[in-house]
Amino acid sequence: MQDAREYLQEGVLSHLQVLEMEALKLSRQQQAALEEQTRVEELRLTVERLRAQRDQLRAKINTTMSVQQLKAMVDHRNEEGDDDGDEEGSSQNSKLQLALLMARRTQLKDLLFAHHLIGGYDITATSNGKGACVSIATAFEGRYLETYSLEIDVNPRAVRICRHDVPPFIPLEKLAQESLQTDLRAFLHGLSQHLNAFVSRRQQVRLIQELLRDSVEVMESNALFNIVVLMCTEAGEADRAVLCTLEYADLTRYLPTKVTVESEDTALPASPPWREGQSLLLETPAHTALLTLKKKELIV
Repeated sequence: MQDAREYLQEGVLSHLQVLEMEALKLSRQQQAALEEQTRVEELRLTVERLRAQRDQLRAKINTTMSVQQLKAMVDHRNEEGDDDGDEEGSSQNSKLQLALLMARRTQLKDLLFAHHLIGGYDITATSNGKGACVSIATAFEGRYLETYSLEIDVNPRAVRICRHDVPPFIPLEKLAQESLQTDLRAFLHGLSQHLNAFVSRRQQVRLIQELLRDSVEVMESNALFNIVVLMCTEAGEADRAVLCTLEYADLTRYLPTKVTVESEDTALPASPPWREGQSLLLETPAHTALLTLKKKELIV
């Protein structure tokens, strides 16, 4: 009987080990599949961005070639006029030069009107004038960051987005439903706010990691950077850890809407220095606020 129990126990343990190994193997496969899916999505976004840039370059080249061809025609007429030396040739040359200037003026007026119409965003005609590629540049604290592009099909029945490289967590579809058909400027303005706020929040986290790597640790952040958890160390003999959670309920802003301070010392968040620190994190970019707290020797 004892041998049978030992045999049964060994069999159960062996079976559990097999199940554990299979679960570990499955977990690794799922992780690999997730990483592969993420990589595929990144490559897809890169391809879309490059396609949009290609279409922009093609449209610019076509416009430049048209002007150059017209200019070459004028130059050719000028040479013929110089060779003939008659008044009729000079008159024709003057007319062609005037036509060139008028065409260039009309082109510039159209570009300025389109630039004003969409609120100052860079726009390039695509698909032989049937579409438009719009580029939205983002910046933070005077430094230009990423530029995102989307190609719009200008159809009399309905305006639609053909291709884009906007991150999937930006509510592009919702913004399009709200104003793409009725107010292009409002649509682009809303999209620009979301993109600029996103890259600004991400840039703040990067600056924290660069400028405060020895003082502050980024414990948690998500893809949208609308929740960021930071761990600081309070200056003093105790060297207590302090968790600061930044929440961004308004995704069109780069400043948090709520800051929560936690510590083993329950009285710490309500203390005047840390109340001031909370206000600072609500009113200024995170890296600037933390540098100020370190300068005031509130954190080490």
